[in-house]
Amino acid sequence: MHQEDQSYSTSVLAQLRAVIPVHAQVSFADALRVAELQANKLIELHGIVTGPVPTELISELPKLTVGYTGRLVSGATFWDKHHQVWVIQLSRTDSQARRRFTLAHEFKHIIDHGRQTILYRGTRRITAVAQAEQAADYFAGCLLVPRRLLKQAWGNGIQDPSELAQLFEVSEQAIAVRLRQTGLVDGRFRHVPRPFPLAAELEPEPDDEGEVSKPVEEEGLAA
Repeated sequence: MHQEDQSYSTSVLAQLRAVIPVHAQVSFADALRVAELQANKLIELHGIVTGPVPTELISELPKLTVGYTGRLVSGATFWDKHHQVWVIQLSRTDSQARRRFTLAHEFKHIIDHGRQTILYRGTRRITAVAQAEQAADYFAGCLLVPRRLLKQAWGNGIQDPSELAQLFEVSEQAIAVRLRQTGLVDGRFRHVPRPFPLAAELEPEPDDEGEVSKPVEEEGLAA
């Protein structure tokens, strides 16, 4: 692997991780704001100004490889100590839209590595692990359906969920969630599960195997 590629990969992760506060007083609402800032930063770094957002901005990063599995789990992430790379596994049976969402979701877990205890503390109603999964969903939605680009499309008259889903190459469910999160609609898609309520609210690469994450869900959170 070329040294310049390694430096680029480290630079991207470092810039995304630099958004995470260093103090321990982070509410879940703060964690969600961090997720959107990270998604916007990744988009900015690649100069993306229109949809669909290409997932190559993740899959082509050095020190990261994407594989496909026949397992029932939609996605998983772990650190391959032997090859010194992050591995994101996607289900080969999922649709392209689902795989795009899962890839972005799993990449958020990579960004969060070593910072989970700062970002996700859990409450009596929700565990820290569940918060991490929800934040990864939110990051995926913000990355693939950016607030600015969604509002731009909406303002240009593209307001049908199926057309928006085609434009951004995501599922209609993901579009429905993002429309609610951005305030473009309110309760218009009653058939889609409501998002969870909000709570009150550059480390080196790991030298051990990362934990395999839980299955991804597309139901996002309210912004």
